[in-house]
Amino acid sequence: MQGVFRQTLVFYCKKLKIRLKNVPDGSKNNLNVLYYQLRCLPDGETGGHSCEMFHVEQNLSPGGREKRVAKIVAIANQKGGVGKTTTAVNLSSCVAALGKKVLIVDLDPQGNTTTGYGIPKRSVEAGTYEVLIGRASAAQAIRHTEYRTDVIGSNTRLAGASLEMIDLPGREGRLRKALAEVQKDYDFIFIDCPPSLDLLTLNGLSACDSVLIPVQCEYYALEGLSELISTLKTIRKKYNPYLEIEGVVFTMFSLRYNLTVQVVEQVQKYFGSKVYKTTIPRSIRISEAPSYGQPINFYEPKGKGSEAYMDLAIEFVKNNRPHEPKKSRAKAAPAAEPAKNALED
Repeated sequence: MQGVFRQTLVFYCKKLKIRLKNVPDGSKNNLNVLYYQLRCLPDGETGGHSCEMFHVEQNLSPGGREKRVAKIVAIANQKGGVGKTTTAVNLSSCVAALGKKVLIVDLDPQGNTTTGYGIPKRSVEAGTYEVLIGRASAAQAIRHTEYRTDVIGSNTRLAGASLEMIDLPGREGRLRKALAEVQKDYDFIFIDCPPSLDLLTLNGLSACDSVLIPVQCEYYALEGLSELISTLKTIRKKYNPYLEIEGVVFTMFSLRYNLTVQVVEQVQKYFGSKVYKTTIPRSIRISEAPSYGQPINFYEPKGKGSEAYMDLAIEFVKNNRPHEPKKSRAKAAPAAEPAKNALED
């Protein structure tokens, strides 16, 4: 049955002049059922489209557990200083503390996510740079940490990757292709994007399923947010039609400032239910934790910063929990209005 499906898919892709990549071959164990996820993306080489077919094995043996396929979430904001890397480090650590298998990819040449997990940048021999230019696989670049989170680190070598990738085939999708081999080993993969729009950010946004946006409650943050949404619409149109907004989280939050309330109202008006209920407060401890190479939930487990990020992690995991229909004979309530997709015109 699997072979028939594969042959049929290949036939129609050829008929529609769509290039098919990453098609799995070979026989599978009878205890496993093969599921396919087809992603059709713009192909920079041919000017048409290419389809990548990923497969997920689901164990159906008695007592067997379903194998995971990670959701890839990019944490991005073109404006610097909004707590992007801080959120990437602490949210990923707190999600891992909830029992999820987590990988974080440091796509920023500054390497702050790497040091935030206690990994010296000089010790990174195989990292994001090597993965992007093809010198190492994602599996070879993974570093295991004592904080339950795996890391693909970076350092200043990554700054030159944008220039080196210009002439490489499929330059916009190199990270997506690299992560496909380890996606089955995790529940969530976070990508800490650089605060700029270059080929590195383009790879991160092309590889992810959704984008989580940290926003600082100030006027310039609103301007940066509008520019980011414009960028995401372009990415969705040209490179990743499956891109969605995971959510918007307020960082360095303080109700002592009148501007905070105004910014919150404006963002909630535009994003609706995509805005997280949890806010991240200003905290000296959150600022201190990176200098000790520890996520906040290890540096100060009982502090307000740790509690805030743990609440955010709980909300994040809950939002990504599969929705199961309720068993009830009562008349079903009207369906809630779906969250507004800010990336759709």
